[in-house]
Amino acid sequence: MNEESAPRRVNSLEDRNAIVESALDEAIRRGDFDDLPGLGKPLSGLHSSQDPDWWIKAKMDHEDMSGVAPAAFQLRKENAVLEETLDVFTKESDVRTYLAGFNDRVRAAVMDLREGPPVFTPPRKVEHEIAAWHRRRAAKSDPPPAPTAGQGEERVQPRRWWRRKRN
Repeated sequence: MNEESAPRRVNSLEDRNAIVESALDEAIRRGDFDDLPGLGKPLSGLHSSQDPDWWIKAKMDHEDMSGVAPAAFQLRKENAVLEETLDVFTKESDVRTYLAGFNDRVRAAVMDLREGPPVFTPPRKVEHEIAAWHRRRAAKSDPPPAPTAGQGEERVQPRRWWRRKRN
């Protein structure tokens, strides 16, 4: 291999700067930087924050990104709204599947010792959560009993499993 075809070695900082400057000048001549979004606008948040990661947090807010927090934080957030999440499901099998996945994520996060804060979110007891889900569904679907005439106390009719809700 002759010296003319060999790539040129960059030995100093000045050589690197010269290569970068020439590449930028060439890109400007081609028009690669014309019509970029935000052209001529100042960067927001550049001088107003002491947080070194302000730019990535702003990008995440702008892109509406979530789910990139450490597992301990994600699980704590998911655990806080677990009942509301389960109440969306209409079938018990879906609730069981979701709870199994939640418990798997908790166990995996507890076993992952690589990084992040410790996980304090406990796995949920599936049968206990299923029973609570049934109670919440029954409370939402049963209308309050009407008071009987002449009696001071209310009679609560038991919910029968064969009684179906009709739309």
